[in-house]
Amino acid sequence: MHTSNYWIGYFQANARHKRVNWNLAPTITQDEIATILPSLQAWQLGETSEGEHLIAASTRYAYRLGDPDYVDAVKLFIKEEQKHGNNLGRYIDKIGQKRIKNDWGDTLFRKVRYFNTSMELWTLAVIVVESTAQIFYQALKDATHCRLLKDICTDILIDEAPHITFQTERLAIIFEGKPAFSKAWRKVVYKHFFHATSCLVWYAHKKLFMAGGVTFDMYVKKMQYKYNKTIEAITAPPADHRLITVKYEH
Repeated sequence: MHTSNYWIGYFQANARHKRVNWNLAPTITQDEIATILPSLQAWQLGETSEGEHLIAASTRYAYRLGDPDYVDAVKLFIKEEQKHGNNLGRYIDKIGQKRIKNDWGDTLFRKVRYFNTSMELWTLAVIVVESTAQIFYQALKDATHCRLLKDICTDILIDEAPHITFQTERLAIIFEGKPAFSKAWRKVVYKHFFHATSCLVWYAHKKLFMAGGVTFDMYVKKMQYKYNKTIEAITAPPADHRLITVKYEH
């Protein structure tokens, strides 16, 4: 379990890595564009959120907990997500396609975020989306022969694993602070929310997933594995939730 200060150091150090070679020209084919563009546009839109409601929720939570550094860590997390959106948008521009301003999946998720003030639900939602993102970006990478797009996907995939750890550690802290009688039903809610959201992502992007070699059965198995790892980390005994206070090595 890492401290908020550790995550600030991690995000600041990671921001200095430039993994995408923008000198490469896009080599994506028209057939590939026809297959992946709708999902690429939708995901790009989803990565561009300003995160105002998340920052507001994390601010209330952090000051109630006495951990103001957590707000700065969340802001850096959002900045890294925005980098993903900017890179995807830049790629869409380079291949002569248009960015979109509306998407039903993004609209639904934004409405949920708008009305949600619970740090617990915020964190759970982000964990699910980040988990699906790992499968999405690997499928996108495998669905194209374009080196530039593959570089963009690789950069995002490198970022996503720590994102999930960052959010999972926080949800573990929140879960541990709940009364014993409420933990049992929370596990049920977490499970249904995780799998329902996963199914929505598949429905919205199944063409892209299948182009990347991911069938529905494979997707379900991957998400079940991710759920099992998530719930195991969240519900680990308190002794396993000790804060790691070592300084992040740049």
